Amino acid sequence: MTAVSDIPLWTGRIDAGEGQAALRWHQWVKPFCEGQSAGAALIGLACDEGVKRNQGRTGARLGPSALRKALANLAWHGRAPLYDAGDVSCTDSNLEGAQQIYAHHVSYLLNQGHLPLGLGGGHEIAFASFSGLADHLRQATPHARIGVLNFDAHFDLRHGEQSSSGTPFRQIAEYCQRARMPFTYCCLGVSQLNNTQALFEQAQQLNVRYRLDRQMNSWDIPACEAMIDEFLQDVDHLYLTICLDVLPASQAPGVSAPSAHGVDMQIVEHLIRHAKASGKLRMADIAELNPGLDIDNRTARIGARLLASLID
Repeated sequence: MTAVSDIPLWTGRIDAGEGQAALRWHQWVKPFCEGQSAGAALIGLACDEGVKRNQGRTGARLGPSALRKALANLAWHGRAPLYDAGDVSCTDSNLEGAQQIYAHHVSYLLNQGHLPLGLGGGHEIAFASFSGLADHLRQATPHARIGVLNFDAHFDLRHGEQSSSGTPFRQIAEYCQRARMPFTYCCLGVSQLNNTQALFEQAQQLNVRYRLDRQMNSWDIPACEAMIDEFLQDVDHLYLTICLDVLPASQAPGVSAPSAHGVDMQIVEHLIRHAKASGKLRMADIAELNPGLDIDNRTARIGARLLASLID
């Protein structure tokens, strides 16, 4: 695991003449260490292997660094502590090993009372994040009711000989089955033309709740809120994950699979804040940022804004 002191990304503008009310993220964040007061803790999974196995365009391993750079100069409006717990890097094609290490660190952060905020990397981060959260919760509640809320153009329920960025939610379903936990999954922003009929049938078999991208316009917001509220009634804890390819390509070009339609960023941010207001959020992450494909850092900036919306 890379220490935050080895990641010189937290730099930016300093408005010294305006005092403590003019702080930015790079002035507030601290390196993570044991025994700190509870707060939000950033942790990256710098990995390309899942996207590579899913036949996507690689480059997502640089996502965590790009997200930090985009966050660094944002104005700080939070109250709670903010920590950077560094990255887990996958450099040897051992995706499964990296996921296990990442899950262990997530569980540790949760045990310390923090809100882990994951920085991807491909969407293989989802299985690692869920595993860490579930392992943490099951220590006290063997059959914890965890809801997985995914903003994504894809179900990511693929079958495959190996895990990839296209398999995480099927892996979560299998985890839940082994652990005798309910699999409660809602996917918002699904592109019908980018998911095969087999994937829709898989979603139906697993009782996945979903809403298509074309059903998430500004006039659909009340229905989307109602869907989230109904979903949250069935769970005690929320894991929120955001695949940046849920956004239109014009807003988020820096992803492996840009969306021809997508869901507008304002709607995604509003619904994320709506879900967070439930008080059930325990873990969240951002996935699929590929800085090498980005234009003017648009995708990184949106990813940073969405992460910032989760900070108190």
